[in-house]
Amino acid sequence: MSAEALLKNLQEREKEQSLILSISDNLAPINDIKELSNTVTTKLKALLAFDDFIICTIDEKEMHYSVFYQYLNNAGSINPIYNVADGIFDRAIAAADNTIFELSQLSKKQLPDYILKAQGAGIRYLIGVPLPYQKKMPAVVFLLYKRPNLLDRQGARLLKGIGTQLSITLLNIANAQKWERLNAEMTLLRQRPDEKVAESVKIEITEDNFNGIIGKSEIMQHVFDLIEQVAYTDTNVLIMGETGTGKEVVAQAIHRTSAVKNKSMVRVNCAAIPANLIESELFGHEKGSFTGATEKRLGKFELANNSTIFLDEIGELPLELQAKMLRVIQEREIERIGASGSIKVNVRVIAATNRDLLTEVAEGRFRSDLYYRLNVYPITIPALRDRMEDLPLLSTHFLKLHAEKTGKKVVNLSKRAKESMTAYQWPGNVRELSNIIERSILYTNGDTIRELQFPHTEAVTSISNQDKYSTKTLQQVEKEHILSVIKKCSGRISGPNGAAVLLGVPSTTLISKMQKLGIKKGHTV
Repeated sequence: MSAEALLKNLQEREKEQSLILSISDNLAPINDIKELSNTVTTKLKALLAFDDFIICTIDEKEMHYSVFYQYLNNAGSINPIYNVADGIFDRAIAAADNTIFELSQLSKKQLPDYILKAQGAGIRYLIGVPLPYQKKMPAVVFLLYKRPNLLDRQGARLLKGIGTQLSITLLNIANAQKWERLNAEMTLLRQRPDEKVAESVKIEITEDNFNGIIGKSEIMQHVFDLIEQVAYTDTNVLIMGETGTGKEVVAQAIHRTSAVKNKSMVRVNCAAIPANLIESELFGHEKGSFTGATEKRLGKFELANNSTIFLDEIGELPLELQAKMLRVIQEREIERIGASGSIKVNVRVIAATNRDLLTEVAEGRFRSDLYYRLNVYPITIPALRDRMEDLPLLSTHFLKLHAEKTGKKVVNLSKRAKESMTAYQWPGNVRELSNIIERSILYTNGDTIRELQFPHTEAVTSISNQDKYSTKTLQQVEKEHILSVIKKCSGRISGPNGAAVLLGVPSTTLISKMQKLGIKKGHTV
């Protein structure tokens, strides 16, 4: 070799080493999948020219492996497990160097599903590259190609050069995931009530109290009728309403008057569970099915077998899990993560949301088939501002409840407090009313709340509007609100775009209410 060729070769090797150090420096601080994906996309894709890039890791017992990361599917969802001795992974990890597979020469029965899916997308060649540090976390990188321009020598040296750092990075990510999962599990354990103890609280139905729901207004009487009609069936129910309107209380009322009232209603807040845990929380998992799964766990659907499950904030359910939820509701069976078979469950589903699910469907954030499965029997809970005649009953109830809880002998609301309560719009609904009364009790000396402790931003508005509203009756306030809604609907009373839908009442009820309040047809345009 000439001196010139030798110098050029040395320069290329120096450039290659510099590139390896640069990529290793990028990999070193990484501790999550998103950061790894960014490095694969911005650095490795251009250098290795792959069509797909997959990292597979073995579990602790070294009997099974799973896809840790995939370039074309980097959502970070929980993946199934595969037998190590599948003829692909075991050959790649046992080899001293890279292993090349031509997929057309392999039996489809031999290929795991993630490779079959890649083959269906046009992948023809597979290169398995074993990573070092195998005793800590054995792993293989698979490079997938559609054309026979396989990994060249420079690319092989590059991948080998960053192999040690890539192994360490995978271990860092796995440890971070394990810590995050354990932390989330501890949070859920602290929040989770004892799910094995049946509810023993029995609440009588009275004129003012329907299974824990306070109200005498006509609009709430309609809600009570809907609850009674559906309670003894196993029909799925979708409860809709703004935040704080009491959707969970309505779900409890349905369960308490159902045929399975002596069993626990299992509650799931879909918005409160981390995305990487929600599938396990709902459907359960087998021991060893993923990193951190140190024991078998029953999911919420199994715990709710022959009873009721309440899925609060169903609109927050990740799109990729909605298909699995649909299957559970349709087929009445679940699959634990890592399990080989399905489990039959008999569960009545009550879901709740403060979102407009039809809008979510139209914008692609919620599956239409799941929406129609859930929306068999819809119940809309009115906002507190739409049932102001219930305000005295609710305030009396919360005054007594929180006075007993805090140990303070507060039994009355002043006239000023009642007037400010009527003038306020209650954006947080019944939950906000409860919180404000509890807060006001704590600020009160004596037996009477002189002034309600509204949020600072609302207090000024409440006081400044006091004279405007204090001379109005509840009927006047209700009349003005109905007129404003009808005007918003261009005079339409019924139909999908009518005022009755926005107000959450049947059109016949709204027409009856308009007649009582003296609202004539001419007022609505």
